[in-house]
Amino acid sequence: MQFTQKEIGLLKDLKEEETLCVEKYTKHASCAKDNQLKELFSQIAKTEQSHLDTILKMQQGEVPAMKAGASKSQPTFTAVYSAVDSEDKKNDCFLCNDVLSTEKHASHMYDTCIFEFKDESARMALNHIQKEEQEHGKMLYDYMSTNHMYS
Repeated sequence: MQFTQKEIGLLKDLKEEETLCVEKYTKHASCAKDNQLKELFSQIAKTEQSHLDTILKMQQGEVPAMKAGASKSQPTFTAVYSAVDSEDKKNDCFLCNDVLSTEKHASHMYDTCIFEFKDESARMALNHIQKEEQEHGKMLYDYMSTNHMYS
């Protein structure tokens, strides 16, 4: 598939964004204090790697077919932190806010790209990834809400 110069530039931007996401989630998983959060970050890092793999394939001119079907079930969290701040809670809250901000930015980038790509299969692939980015935001919100981190 031949992409326009604009589409090629957008894929480059998405590659940088997904690389950052993989790195953040991987590093944050090792820095998180709560084991639930470590697991969540590790799980999301794997999905972000699959997003990066898709973008890399697209840069090579191949648009992978996206699997249809129901979205993954959202994890449920048990409160580890109370409303009272502790150093561990502050640490984990910082990490969550950092990646939540990153997810918002990534989702916005995909929204723009979906409108800019002329090929329907490329738009479908980007839309699929954007939906997963939004699901990541929901999981982060649920964790933060359960642990009195979101106001």
